Amino acid sequence: MNDRLGELEDLCAQAFRRHLRDGDEGTLHEAYEFGRAALAKDVGVLDMALVLWRTALDARPAHEDDRWLARRIESFLLECLSPFEMAHRGAREANEALRRLDERREEHVRRIAHELHDQAGQILATVYLSLEGLREHLTPGAEERIEKVSALLEKVEDEIRRVAHELRPVILDDLGLVPALRLLGEGMSRRAGVSISIQGSTGGRLPPRVETELYRAVQEALNNVVRHSHASRALIEVTQAGHEVRCRVRDNGQGFDPGVRYAPGAPRGLGLLGIRERLAPLGGAVEIHSRPGEGTEMQIRIPLEVFYANANAGSAGG
Repeated sequence: MNDRLGELEDLCAQAFRRHLRDGDEGTLHEAYEFGRAALAKDVGVLDMALVLWRTALDARPAHEDDRWLARRIESFLLECLSPFEMAHRGAREANEALRRLDERREEHVRRIAHELHDQAGQILATVYLSLEGLREHLTPGAEERIEKVSALLEKVEDEIRRVAHELRPVILDDLGLVPALRLLGEGMSRRAGVSISIQGSTGGRLPPRVETELYRAVQEALNNVVRHSHASRALIEVTQAGHEVRCRVRDNGQGFDPGVRYAPGAPRGLGLLGIRERLAPLGGAVEIHSRPGEGTEMQIRIPLEVFYANANAGSAGG
């Protein structure tokens, strides 16, 4: 047992002895404050439970009345652990609020992307037709200028399509994760000059939210590859093994030391933090393996049974 836990156990024993002696509101408040102070010092709930169990165990031989002792232990433990319970509930409610906010944001992004793709496409098609209608009225030499305008319009169309796809590709909703990742990889490969290949299969459609979060995670990982890794190629592998979806993004870039803490605002740090925060409500986990000069590999795992359990709990609670 480390010194920190030993000190905590001593403080707990002192407070518990006073509670055994007096058993009033004052000692219960002291138990609550002890739990709150432990939580503020980042003591984990398992360490806290260990301390409380040892404290209760040490008190048992000194009292023959088991029922009286059990009541005192119960009241003391409940007060000590109540700050942890409130913190847990607060974190759960905050995560639920963030999840709903993220879902609304994703829905807005989906709507904007679809409207940008559809409406801008219709407008550009009308402009193309209007240009074609002008050709019969052109003066000598104007044909070249029309061709230049048409070429510019093609660039505008490509850029609008790119923005719409990166906001929220229609193919993600229509065909699923792997086709959307192929489209993403093709676009980023073309613009950045990095060879990006996609392998594997999900064995069918995944829940929409799982597909969305995996797509966003891979998108952020590829952004890091393009901006920071100096890689010439990257590989994305997607598999579903039993009730778990796995995704791996690997590049042959310069790599980095995962143990180094990046300053706030550093693109790589923020990207990884964002990925973890997005996947956490799904029970997802992210691992980074990298060494300087040896490239980087990001592994994502999402247990689908956790996702379905959370979805059912949310439906029951709603």
